[in-house]
Amino acid sequence: MNNLPISSEQACKGRYSFISLGCPKNTVDSERMLGLLQLDGYELVREPHNADFVVVNTCGFIEEARTESYSAIDEMLELKTQGKLKGVIVSGCLAERQKDELLLDRPGIDALVGVFGREEVTKVADRLMGKHEQRMVFRPAPIRALPDLDRLRITPQHFAYLKISEGCDRLCTFCDIPRMRGKHASKPMESILEEAHQLAEDGVKELNIVAQDTTYYGIDNYGEPRLAQLLQQLNTVDGLEWIRLLYFYPMHISDELIDVIRDSKRIIPYIDMPLQHINDDMLKRMARRVNKRQTIETIERLRAGIPDLCLRTTMLTGFPGETDEHFEELIEFVNETRFDRLGVFSYSFEEATPSANLTDHINDDVKEARRDTLMLTQQKIMYERNEMMVNRKLPVIVDQAVPQQDNAWIGRTQADAPDIDSLVFLTGNDTQLLPGQIVEAEIVTVKNYDLIGVVS
Repeated sequence: MNNLPISSEQACKGRYSFISLGCPKNTVDSERMLGLLQLDGYELVREPHNADFVVVNTCGFIEEARTESYSAIDEMLELKTQGKLKGVIVSGCLAERQKDELLLDRPGIDALVGVFGREEVTKVADRLMGKHEQRMVFRPAPIRALPDLDRLRITPQHFAYLKISEGCDRLCTFCDIPRMRGKHASKPMESILEEAHQLAEDGVKELNIVAQDTTYYGIDNYGEPRLAQLLQQLNTVDGLEWIRLLYFYPMHISDELIDVIRDSKRIIPYIDMPLQHINDDMLKRMARRVNKRQTIETIERLRAGIPDLCLRTTMLTGFPGETDEHFEELIEFVNETRFDRLGVFSYSFEEATPSANLTDHINDDVKEARRDTLMLTQQKIMYERNEMMVNRKLPVIVDQAVPQQDNAWIGRTQADAPDIDSLVFLTGNDTQLLPGQIVEAEIVTVKNYDLIGVVS
């Protein structure tokens, strides 16, 4: 949890620093390792040069993420060369995906802890502090959904991520996640509820549900999707105010699931549903297993069944074989559908994925230009939506005070997930607001993607 102190009767075994990179699923893994190390007697310090060792929890999803991970590893290895660190432990998706390359190219790494080896991080630390010279690689099998209790959280105290499953069965041709994180494995519902209660007791007000494929939850354990039943149980957890749904794949969305979202007092009307494209040829090449007609029908059902729904999506431009006509169809779809929130990535060539073997790869400049064009299309929609918010009163969760300003805070509406969506800048009449507090704010103006509100 946010505070897992070392017992006064327990001697400090060593000091460590931690670098966490990547997505919210990786954040949960980082928090679990932090909790295990803290409970085992290791002391977390902010600066690596004040530590005995450092753990770098890496992302290996696309080239940009791998570059960031390699840079962090190399920076820590340089500190080790200078004698300011005793050891460097590399964990996470890059350690799973690039194990051989990491061991060969960076001999200064002391240990690799793959995605499913994270529970062994204290053993790795113990051996490192015991000055074992042999390099360690921890990648235990079988792949399974690991428990995430007793986390030392790195998110603010009032919000957290709750991972309900691990891995993915989708095998989209552009994605290497199944190779890094394995096949889909749902957590038992009882385990998820125990984690939710622990997080609520620790002060969490906003619970963000994450997985590689949220709507697939339960099929492996129960023989059918069980997200609706899980959400009904999470809705009963006292202390939680907002439950937000992320990574909502556009399959297995039943009428029952829609009804549960609509009728639950804690589940907010926000769904993040990455679509990637709308053209049928592109969807088939991506192996998305849904077509344009099914996608449109799903969106219509969601919007008809959930009042005031905020629908977020992600699109991918420049996939191999994407023609000008395919891209124009995507632009037209975005203009017609008017998503509340939309992110865009340009296709990243990944050697190990099936899409690497496709024909008709697209020039990087074209991919980037299409991404920019789509973002400008969405920008116009977003600005128009923001103008419609002026003079409305909206619930806003307070994230933090604005540094060095009186009566000024930063928050988010129900339509804004942490770190990826817009902000609300709040002012008030000498009212002292606290992080995690949910207030009613009147929106008085807009600033590009963000809103300006007043708390009475």
